[in-house]
Amino acid sequence: MRDKRSFDGSDVSSIPAFVFGEELADLADADSRVVVLTADLASANRATDFADRHPDRFFNMGIAEKGMITTAAGMASCGYVPFAATFASFSALLCAEQIRTDCAYPRMPVRVVGHHSGMSMGFYGTSHHALEDLGVLRTFAELTVVCATDANHLRAILRAAVDHPGAMYIRLGRGRDPEVYASVPDITFGKAIRIRQGTDLTIIATGTEVHPALAAAEELAECGISTRVVDMHTVSSVDTEEVLAAARETGAILTVEEHNITNGLGTAVAEALFEAGVQGVRFRKHGVPDEYIPVGPPAALYAAYRLDAPGIAEVAKELLR
Repeated sequence: MRDKRSFDGSDVSSIPAFVFGEELADLADADSRVVVLTADLASANRATDFADRHPDRFFNMGIAEKGMITTAAGMASCGYVPFAATFASFSALLCAEQIRTDCAYPRMPVRVVGHHSGMSMGFYGTSHHALEDLGVLRTFAELTVVCATDANHLRAILRAAVDHPGAMYIRLGRGRDPEVYASVPDITFGKAIRIRQGTDLTIIATGTEVHPALAAAEELAECGISTRVVDMHTVSSVDTEEVLAAARETGAILTVEEHNITNGLGTAVAEALFEAGVQGVRFRKHGVPDEYIPVGPPAALYAAYRLDAPGIAEVAKELLR
């Protein structure tokens, strides 16, 4: 699950470890409401770190993802704050009905965690890829959809999630994502983070694509293109104010996501622009085309779909021509 080919040749030892279980265990030390459920993937998502410290509040539901989400909803109705974690392809796609009906509709404070999202499970094929999860779940009312950028950002999300009202879907990458935030950032759900200033172009990225977007901005700077980078961590609902500021101040917007370009981050940004009556802004959605991707190592897939830093820079130049 930690194939360093996913990290563009980075030394895996230099990449922050999966902090999901550790951070929740820390939160549980001070809050008896926090419980963790997983579907036979405690090693993959490091829920083992939580189980070791709070065995009475850890529940391995086996390969029964739908039952896990419904159980979490029942626990939430009794005053607990459950974090239910499994592969994103299972949590978001297989369990969409349970998220909608058992969690979002009754406003249960369930935190559905989808890890190994996008095409990070490259060799496992379409059944394990999650390139439609944002598109499906952002249509559910009363559901906050947020994407973690790196380990410190995940810590911030988990801390803020404990007392957040209603249901949430928290989307993660492979859990050892290159660092963007050197320390735990202050976050507000629904409020984007502008992490690089620029005047010629804004790249609005989410989750795993924030790091390569920053690297692409560095490459573009060498060509004289001043690029703003925005971490739009909350996809439902997006920060419309930040989107409109990007349009007004840079005149060009490129959205980047490890997701099908249909109904994901790019569509949400386009909707914000259209509904505000914005005109004359160069705009492009960049992600995975509306197709099922081939099986292969994640890094090769990122390069093939131009979702690595050189690819993003290339797409940005095409937009500005």
